[in-house]
Amino acid sequence: MIHITQTTIDNQAVLESVQDTRAGAVVLFLGTTRSITGDRETDSLDYDCYESMAIRKLEQLEANARTKWDVLDIQIVHRLGHLLPGEASVAIAVSSAHRGNAFECGQWLIDTLKEEVPIWKKENWSDGTHEWVHPGMEDS
Repeated sequence: MIHITQTTIDNQAVLESVQDTRAGAVVLFLGTTRSITGDRETDSLDYDCYESMAIRKLEQLEANARTKWDVLDIQIVHRLGHLLPGEASVAIAVSSAHRGNAFECGQWLIDTLKEEVPIWKKENWSDGTHEWVHPGMEDS
C-alpha cells in the first residue's frame, strides 16, 4: 500500500499494516531528517511532489518489488511539507516468511525510491541558505 501524507508518520501503524501470521520477518525502515549533512548544519527540510505522479511511481516500485522478492505485504509512506531534524520523511515496511527477502526488498525500495520517484527535497541550512535536491541528482 502507498500513502503520501502531510502529517507525522505513525511508525507503529505502518508496522502493523504489514504484519501477518505467516511472516517470519517484518522489516521497518525510517528515513529521518539529520541535523548535519556533510559539514553543514540542517535547520529543516521541505518535501514537495506532483502527488499523482509520485503515487503512480511508488505503485510501480511496489509491483516490481513483489515480482523480485517473495513478500507478504509492503507499505510505503512518504511525508510532504516541513520537517525538523529527527522527524521521519519516509517509512517502508515489508513482511515476508524469511528475513532475507524482507531486508533486500526494503533496501531496494528505499534506494530506488530516492533515485526514481519525483519527490523533491529542499534542504534549509542553519546559515539561512537552502538547496533543492531532485531525485537522481548525483549529490542527493
